[in-house]
Amino acid sequence: MTRLDPAALGRAGRAPALDRTALRTGVVHLGAGAFFRAHTAVYTEDAMLASGDTAWGIAAVTGRSADVWERLAPQGGLFTVTERGPDGGGAPRVVSAVTEVLAGPRDPEAVVARIADPRTRVVTITVTEKGYHADPLSGRLDTRDPAVRADLAGAPPLTTVGRIARGLQLRMLRDAGPVTVVSCDNLSGNGDRTAALVADFADALPGGEGDRLRAWIERSAAFPDTMVDRMVPAPTAEDVDAAAAALGLRDEAAVTAEPFRQWVVEDRFAAERPRWEDAGALLARDVRPWEEAKLRVLNAGHSLLAYLGSALGHATIAASAADPAAATAVRRLLHEEALPALDLPDGLDGPAYAESVLRRFANPALGHTTRKVAADGTQKVGPRLLPTIRAVREGGGEPRFAALAVAAWMRHVAASGPGVEDPMADALAGALPASGRAADVVAALLRVGPFPPEQAADGVLAGLVTHWYEAIGAGDARALAKEIAR
Repeated sequence: MTRLDPAALGRAGRAPALDRTALRTGVVHLGAGAFFRAHTAVYTEDAMLASGDTAWGIAAVTGRSADVWERLAPQGGLFTVTERGPDGGGAPRVVSAVTEVLAGPRDPEAVVARIADPRTRVVTITVTEKGYHADPLSGRLDTRDPAVRADLAGAPPLTTVGRIARGLQLRMLRDAGPVTVVSCDNLSGNGDRTAALVADFADALPGGEGDRLRAWIERSAAFPDTMVDRMVPAPTAEDVDAAAAALGLRDEAAVTAEPFRQWVVEDRFAAERPRWEDAGALLARDVRPWEEAKLRVLNAGHSLLAYLGSALGHATIAASAADPAAATAVRRLLHEEALPALDLPDGLDGPAYAESVLRRFANPALGHTTRKVAADGTQKVGPRLLPTIRAVREGGGEPRFAALAVAAWMRHVAASGPGVEDPMADALAGALPASGRAADVVAALLRVGPFPPEQAADGVLAGLVTHWYEAIGAGDARALAKEIAR
């Protein structure tokens, strides 16, 4: 079958939604994975379509793997998004907002140059939590990381923070004008965190180099906070085949997504930007209540379903959500512990929101795997679960179901051993005690995982986590369900 690209699309009698001859590149995006393609790129294309301003074509930068570049670049940046609800999927949508595809690992100098281009006014990011090279406990840039050290030493930058910092530095030297850096990853205060990590990079530069860069950033760059929401499973061969059958052209970069999408962006920009609000995004003065609600409700529930569902033998999130015990655990985590500890944004009905995310989890059309959602737990457990644990403990209560999520994560780590998919895999595997006793495992992982000292030393939390660790490990699903319902 003929592969999707602009010429093939034209021969098929179809045209992209955007006039590609009128597109100019004004956005650089770091991390051109499935979520970017189904979320940020769609919002940006819709903003251009609604406003008529076509200055916001996207230079999409691929990450560590060459796979995405090989799928996207030969297609001239075109790809399809297919929405799938519980009742099936719609027709593939051809998205045409990407004007250029850069292979980040192969051509880091081109990435820096594109960030420094005066026509670039926005840099967006979707690299997942671990892509920021932050220490999971302090949140500061991990300057001991070899890749970070190489970027600081002047090598062509390969880390996200290194690329941003060196790109801003080149903008400064070329007097290329102000720019806004927009993190779209699931991090609380993602804009401020990104700004702090870039500042850490500047502080680690020799002599007055870092001082000059920091001063320029304070004058000429902005890092707004954002909250993003859309479930986008990792694309499969079946997804590619289904898109090809529907489109009549083979799209190797095809993605599927749920129909729901949401984007809340802090209204704090240093320069011009796409009119994302015309595409349905919410521009807000304060994003933090939206971020916290999403992290502690949707993302925390997602993690609990992944870890507990996996322990119960479920391969997908939808199957976990259909398991009465797992669904009850998530519902009690959200309603009894997470929501009471949240200051919800105006207009958000907390109980209704919690029930809506449970319905979204149960969408069988997505095929979101527990293994994928379970990856990188040391980066996720902290922002998703620990604030709820802290709030419940400060109120004198016992966070039973947040502790269950932590215990299920620990079971996942112990079962995976050295093969656990996590940036701290070696440290986690090395910490696991030979005894395998629940209390020993819990004590070890509370010390080496993403837990602050006061939580690692909390005997009540340790006791709850140990109780659930033993209950999960007993392998008695009926007894576990009874304990969850208690």
